[in-house]
Formats: sequence, structure tokens, C-alpha cells
Amino acid sequence: MDTSAIGRVLLGEPDSVAVLGALREFEQHVASRLLGVELRRLALREGLLEQADQLLTGVALVPLDDAVLAAAETIRPATVATLDAIHLVTALRLDDARLIDTVMTYDGRLAEGARKHGMSVIAPT
Repeated sequence: MDTSAIGRVLLGEPDSVAVLGALREFEQHVASRLLGVELRRLALREGLLEQADQLLTGVALVPLDDAVLAAAETIRPATVATLDAIHLVTALRLDDARLIDTVMTYDGRLAEGARKHGMSVIAPT
């Protein structure tokens, strides 16, 4: 998952119930370590740091390393935004290792990139 999904839960947006319902359908929740940075930065702005920490307890965060960052520099499609490229590379690595079934995102460019690489994408509503 990326921040566009779990951030909706943090902010109590209308589709947060759908996100939580979809998350219950999966045994494990995995994301790039970048999710922790993005979600906590959002939480700091909104005064919701404790809630962000609670949400992150159920997510396995994959460490960032030089290989992920290097791959994110040139991953296709070029329309994927900078930080989303890190999420995409992380998802691809997990998919290659058969450790994930799908990508949860509400970001259209990230979703398009994941689909172009053959991954399943959901955006619960």
C-alpha cells in the first residue's frame, strides 16, 4: 500500500471504511519504509501522530536501500511521481518475490505504473 490509501484512514475520509475493509482481506500489509515518513509527516501537520503510529503497527515496512533508490530513478513509466517511484520499485520487488498479491493505491499514476508492470491494483470505495 502507499500513503494515498492509509492516509485516508488517518484523516477519516469517507472511503476509509472501505480501505479498512479491504485491508482485512489480506493476511499481511507491506509497504516501503517511505510510508512511515509520509504518514507521520501528514500526521504531524494534522495533530494525529499517535493515530499514525497505531496504523503503522500493522504494516511491515520494507527498508529503503541504494538499489531501491537507484531503480526508482529510471523506473517506467516516466509519469510516476518521484516518491511514488520508490513505492513502485518496492512493490515490484515484493511482487517478484511473490510476497504480495496486489497494490493498494488511490494515486492514478502509481496505479497505472503498477498495472504496466503486470501487478493487480485496488482502490477500495
